[in-house]
Amino acid sequence: MNWNITAGRPVYVQLVEQLELALVAGEFPPGSRIPPVRELAADAGVNPNTMQRALQELESRGLLQAQRTAGRTVTADDTALQALRRRRAGTLAAEFLHQMQALGLTEAEIETLLRETAQKAPKKE
Repeated sequence: MNWNITAGRPVYVQLVEQLELALVAGEFPPGSRIPPVRELAADAGVNPNTMQRALQELESRGLLQAQRTAGRTVTADDTALQALRRRRAGTLAAEFLHQMQALGLTEAEIETLLRETAQKAPKKE
């Protein structure tokens, strides 16, 4: 996983956001085991306690499940992951729309720009 921790925002919040993105992107498939806290923390370059806090937050949101002897697994509940995907996409869409409106683009111009960009983008298989 590629971590991007920046100054100015709580580290655990950034970890939660980046782990959520990894979950919806399928980096950790539903029902799969995620790496141990210490491994994730070392990979991200953060304190294990901070990573633990982020993972507990994801558990409280129903995205991860703690297994007594098997560590943590991604929820097998596809509904929870789809809801997260829609929330994240909605947030990104709202931010994009706000920025395009700040540039003075009309709704029609934004739609055209999106269509043109989508046509040029590499197709995801």
